[in-house]
Amino acid sequence: MGTYRFQWNERLRISLPVLNDEWEQYDAAEQAQIIEQWELIRGTIPDRIFQFERIIRVKQNELFEEESFTESCRINSEIAELASRINDLQIWYRINQELETRMHM
Repeated sequence: MGTYRFQWNERLRISLPVLNDEWEQYDAAEQAQIIEQWELIRGTIPDRIFQFERIIRVKQNELFEEESFTESCRINSEIAELASRINDLQIWYRINQELETRMHM
């Protein structure tokens, strides 16, 4: 019987699974429970991505209007960080497919 938890990740604004054992060490009931809880969290990922995309659009408008090079660099850095969050969320969104495949092996 493995141990696991879901821990809040402020950067991505979702809870992420923390598995203390290898996936195969969890019995079928635990795996199903983990996947069920993850599915609920995973369902919120498209909304998080949309929120970050909306912020990026606002920042791109700021960047377009900005005349200060220093400020432009700061805004550009913020845009890059938001894009990185979106990329990470997309990776986490695909995790479910990998778990489902493993359960059926």
